[in-house]
Amino acid sequence: MQESEIVATVRQWLESFVIGLNLCPFAKRELVKNRIRFKLTAASSPPQLLMALQSELELLNRDQSIETTLLIHPEVLQDFDDYNQFLTLADLLLVQLGLRGIYQLASFHPAYQFEGTAVDDVENYTNRSPYPMLHVIREQSLERAIDDFPDVDQIPVRNIELMRRLGKEKLMAMK
Repeated sequence: MQESEIVATVRQWLESFVIGLNLCPFAKRELVKNRIRFKLTAASSPPQLLMALQSELELLNRDQSIETTLLIHPEVLQDFDDYNQFLTLADLLLVQLGLRGIYQLASFHPAYQFEGTAVDDVENYTNRSPYPMLHVIREQSLERAIDDFPDVDQIPVRNIELMRRLGKEKLMAMK
């Protein structure tokens, strides 16, 4: 697939699934304001992906007009267990760069599986995406959004209930 097709697929997923189902009540505002960066990386190994993540963090530090980045990495960490282990390295990178508390990472993967769930449990779909990706979030902005949102702790509960109501068949059709 071409870069533009991959980015278009992720954008469509964000618009129709994440925003369309209101899984993240904060995403629509940033999309409308064009403050979400969709960055495709050609990284083909975990070390290359760490370098791409570092470059993206450096860019976010320089460019305050970018609110958040979806770092899409279709060529590396296709296996969810490998991806999940990589998240520890990504968090360590934040610490090494002195950026913990400034940025945080959210994770999305086609085979996402929450701890304690079965592979086919519908609640896993809240974090399933068309490609593996890292979502780099400015913590200060997230804190402001959370402060302005009533019952923020209910978002995951509401999302799981929605996934269960939709059911696996409908969720598979939405992919």
